[in-house]
Amino acid sequence: MGNTFCILGGCIDQASVGVVERWGRFEHIAEPGCHFFNPLAGQWLAGVLSTRINSLDVKIETKTKDNVFVQLVCSIQYRVVKASADDAFYELQNPKEQIQAYVFDVVRALVPMMTLDALFEQKGEVAKSVLEELEKVMGAYGYSIEHILMVDILPDPSVRKAMNEINAAQRLQLASVYKGEAEKILQVKRAEAEAEAKYLGGVGVARQRQAITDGLRENILNFSDKVEGTSAKEVMDLIMITQYFDTIRDLGNSSKNTTVFLPHGPGHVRDISDQIRNGMMEAAASAPVNDV
Repeated sequence: MGNTFCILGGCIDQASVGVVERWGRFEHIAEPGCHFFNPLAGQWLAGVLSTRINSLDVKIETKTKDNVFVQLVCSIQYRVVKASADDAFYELQNPKEQIQAYVFDVVRALVPMMTLDALFEQKGEVAKSVLEELEKVMGAYGYSIEHILMVDILPDPSVRKAMNEINAAQRLQLASVYKGEAEKILQVKRAEAEAEAKYLGGVGVARQRQAITDGLRENILNFSDKVEGTSAKEVMDLIMITQYFDTIRDLGNSSKNTTVFLPHGPGHVRDISDQIRNGMMEAAASAPVNDV
């Protein structure tokens, strides 16, 4: 319901106060309820003020210390003080413009001393400074400043785009560092694995050669014991020749080899046996060193 009144009386709603005058001079504040006035005595209701909290959004454009133009959106919540309603009624004709002017003054005095990053971090301090200034000024006019909220800080669109690109570049750089560290660790582990594999492969080859040497030694001894009149050298030559022909047979049976040229003849058999025997002796001599 709205406030209703006539010449002889009026009804003032809850959360409102009336200003009563006598012969054009302020007389008293009328509380919510029904009131009667004496027009013959010059008494009448000059006006009604709401004591509800009002909200005013103020947009301020200013420049930061690092020369970035920003737009700040500030929300001010204020109300009329019931005990000082006469000051609010008579002193200020347009309180919204008065509040807006003081907000402009305080913000444009503080923000140019801050960088853009500092402004985002300390927007609460800016709102606190505006609140202190408005409380001191508007309190004398019968208004109470309840809250001030720094709703938004809007840099120029090009500045926002540049800030996003800088942030993205920093994150990509950090990701590259992590990726490089991961690749480094992977390469180190791969190298360690290859070194271990080569070491184990060498140990395996050395043991294989040792086993071959031990087997040949055992065969030579057994053959010499069973066939009288044969020397170790003759037995070794026989074994090498047998191995030679077995190798030729395997090469011929392999499907992956089409043509193999080997020097072959009566004179070459002894040379081949000598080469094989020398190779086996060198392998046997080097086997203990590899095992170590």
